[in-house]
Amino acid sequence: MRIEIWADVVCGWAYIGKRRLEKALEGLDAEVVWRPFRIDPTAPAQAIPYEEAMADPMVDAAVERCAPGLTPGENRVRMSLIAAEEGFGWRWGPAWRASSHDAHRLIALAAEHGADQDAVAELVMKAHFIDGLDISDRRVLHRIAAEAGFPEGAALLDDGAGEQLVRELLLRGKAMGVATSPTLVVGGRALAGAQSPEVIRDFVLAGDGPGRRLPEEVERYRHAESLLDQRDPLGALVLLGPLLGEHGDDRNVLMLAGRAYYASAQLGRARATLERLVELSPDDAYVHQLLGRTLQRQGRPDEAAPHLRLAGAMVPDYA
Repeated sequence: MRIEIWADVVCGWAYIGKRRLEKALEGLDAEVVWRPFRIDPTAPAQAIPYEEAMADPMVDAAVERCAPGLTPGENRVRMSLIAAEEGFGWRWGPAWRASSHDAHRLIALAAEHGADQDAVAELVMKAHFIDGLDISDRRVLHRIAAEAGFPEGAALLDDGAGEQLVRELLLRGKAMGVATSPTLVVGGRALAGAQSPEVIRDFVLAGDGPGRRLPEEVERYRHAESLLDQRDPLGALVLLGPLLGEHGDDRNVLMLAGRAYYASAQLGRARATLERLVELSPDDAYVHQLLGRTLQRQGRPDEAAPHLRLAGAMVPDYA
């Protein structure tokens, strides 16, 4: 059984959720995979004291993504009480508003290199919530990598490894509809929030089946399509990149790329892609219509007109 935890390591509910998941999985054979989520993507590259950060209204928005429905003050009180109940003790709470970007890279790289990803995630959250350390400090992450049995992680971080990986994973989470930290995903089903061990166990067992995973290319395509539907054409193009390289003549891939280029105002690329599609599918009214609109936006009305007339002749609604 595979369980994905989409979470931000600077969200206290993610750490509490980790403890509850561990209780829920007692006696079960499960693979737990950590995936990135950012509750505070505007956190400064240079960490600032947490108490000072609480005066920033942007922090309120981050709290909402970690604890929907609670004010920052309510969230801190409730989280501290529950953290004590879960065995973290009363020395709980971050000392820094820190970017979690590099921490997510380290966690993702641990999985890529066969290291103990869960141990890295545990040590990162312990450093942030209990030890009062700045987890955006590369030196702190170096020590965590070594302590977790992933010493090569330090050099990988310093070389910039994992940047594209984390970016793609964040986009995939968005495509899947992950909107809060933590969110558990099992077999395509999602459970949001740090639920009780009983609720988590029931959720996990309900999804414990032989469910077949989609091929990676199909999953990537569907996630790109979801991002385009969410009006994130640039994100869609990031996920489509490998597919365009490997399946550049596939009509469906080209069609999605053409739509994404058009939506992101990359009109030259949109035109080139749609012209290829016209060659592949000369009777596709939608392709002619989109190519015509692209040419119009490029200031080429004479070239656009034949495509728009043909699209209108084939599908009256396009006229």
